[in-house]
Amino acid sequence: MLNILGKASSINVRKVLWTCHELNLPYTREEWGAGFQATDDPRFLALNPNAMVPVIQDGDFVLWESNSIIRYLAAQYGGQGLYPAEPKRRARVDQWMDWQATDLNRSWSYAFMALARQSPAHRDAASIQASCQGWTHFMGILEQRLALTDAYVAGDAFSLADIPVGLSVNRWFATPFDKPALPAVAAYYDRLAGREGFRLHGRNGTA
Repeated sequence: MLNILGKASSINVRKVLWTCHELNLPYTREEWGAGFQATDDPRFLALNPNAMVPVIQDGDFVLWESNSIIRYLAAQYGGQGLYPAEPKRRARVDQWMDWQATDLNRSWSYAFMALARQSPAHRDAASIQASCQGWTHFMGILEQRLALTDAYVAGDAFSLADIPVGLSVNRWFATPFDKPALPAVAAYYDRLAGREGFRLHGRNGTA
């Protein structure tokens, strides 16, 4: 059986848990990360030298990096509806997954830690303001995309890309600062809430 290493509150672990739900894929999970077993433990480092969750063990196959994990799970376990085989459709899914992992993630990191997590290490006012501005810019890009599709980020149908993007949107709404109205993003957030996997692992009170 698939084994997932990582605490369920981690946004990157939640990508994997939501994907497993969409695939109806059974798994076991071990608690690793802050507050649980430390990821600098030699047993964990033997699986992921980066000391970060999640890691999966699928038989003797070990994989880390959350987006790589969910791509693998969809490809391995019949998730063609989430991750199409046709190259252009797959590239569109990959495009938005990679955008979330790079541009969007980097923009919200400081603001989220300061305003949602109240981190003592994230108290610089200029950095908070810059992060909020950058985050708002990239959410504007998402707003334009969702206004165009009137559905999901890669097109008409829910796809693997909506899992990382949807979790980031959850953080947007959970972080307290003055935000512009983004009606297409708000409608998307409500649309995702119609999926049990998102209610369990995304819009569940955990940012």
